[in-house]
Amino acid sequence: MTRFTSYLALAFALALTGYAIASDTMPAPPQAKPIAIKGATIHPVSGADIPSGTIVFDNGKITAIGADAAIPAGAEIIDGTGKHVYPGLINANTVLGLVEIGAVRATVDVEESGAINPNVRSITSVNPDSELIPVARSAGVLTALSVPEGGIISGQSAVLKLDGWTPDEMTVLSPAAMHLRWPNLTIDRRPRARKSAKDQQKEIEKAQKQIRDAFQIARSYWQARKNPGPDFKTDLRWEALMPVFDSKLPLFVHASTLAQIEAALAWAKEMQLKIVLVDGDDAWRVAAQLKESDTPVVLGPATSLPSRRDDDYDSAWSSAAKLQKAGVRFCIASNGRGAETNERNIGYEAGLAAGYGLPKEEALKAVTIYPAQILGVADRLGSLETDKAATLIVTNGDPLDFPTQVEAAFIDGRKIDLSNRQTRLRDKYREKYRRK
Repeated sequence: MTRFTSYLALAFALALTGYAIASDTMPAPPQAKPIAIKGATIHPVSGADIPSGTIVFDNGKITAIGADAAIPAGAEIIDGTGKHVYPGLINANTVLGLVEIGAVRATVDVEESGAINPNVRSITSVNPDSELIPVARSAGVLTALSVPEGGIISGQSAVLKLDGWTPDEMTVLSPAAMHLRWPNLTIDRRPRARKSAKDQQKEIEKAQKQIRDAFQIARSYWQARKNPGPDFKTDLRWEALMPVFDSKLPLFVHASTLAQIEAALAWAKEMQLKIVLVDGDDAWRVAAQLKESDTPVVLGPATSLPSRRDDDYDSAWSSAAKLQKAGVRFCIASNGRGAETNERNIGYEAGLAAGYGLPKEEALKAVTIYPAQILGVADRLGSLETDKAATLIVTNGDPLDFPTQVEAAFIDGRKIDLSNRQTRLRDKYREKYRRK
């Protein structure tokens, strides 16, 4: 076999692999007629719970909600007796659609080469057929921020509704944010460290200089762009940062440790930029400063180990409660790449936070209305109100509790198929043992 033929065979095999991991769950058709869920306990999040309430939606929007909401003629009526209706959960830090199997390089399209890539747009790489999307939906996650990774300025994220034939159909908001990853400031001083402490310090200083240089160049470009001269040349990288300087696109800074967070906050103040802190393992340590600067936090998973040997065992679990008590705006999310199979679990992360000091109603808001507010889509998502998108779940209990099952889901009024690869495997082997 010639080398060319070998390469051709390999390409064909990879193509087949791509099809093999594509989800065969069919996107839902548009809502055809009004739907009313009657008799359920409705949890609007933005207001008091409504026992034995009714919620009506048509053309993808909520048209009525309340104890005695009128049901239009010809509506499909769903008996919700004993059930609960909640807004769909929102995960504000994922790689959904960008990573399928982390160990299989051909299924990973989450970053570009180079350190400064503000013009990268995650929406162009989203795979609507990802097997992980139906899995996330089955746990009540109906909306997600799909985030590019890599480098220092990773690019622009997109808010996705987790149903659609194409990335365009899935788009709620794109771009949603610009993502900057603050370099790790910790020096490994162990004898087996791969680089000397001096070399590590040089790398830290180089990365921080890259951030300052990039934003200084971008700011100069922004100022020159207002009155361009004959020698002005358009640069797509700096053009992508213009909405940040115009305060039209939020800057999400990924920083976990205390040193990273303090450095990022000082830099943002120096540059006169409003930022959103992402990950924020040590955010609770500077809660007063975050409150003073009105810096929201997209908090990483509660199911994390303490970051220091002398931390309390529940330091990560109680982090959300500490931020809430200090008056810091926050939401709870997953932690992107490396946790792509756990994007579905944010409801349980919020439930754990509720078990360690976060009030239950705040825990629910932390995965519904609060991420919607931080992402700039609260006018459409995050709560059950008239004229908002009919993106909701019907459950048999509290969605922050493990035993609860999501029995139905609607995205823009479209009833979603909740089957996925895992449920099909469950059903396959359930049938196997039923036959014995």
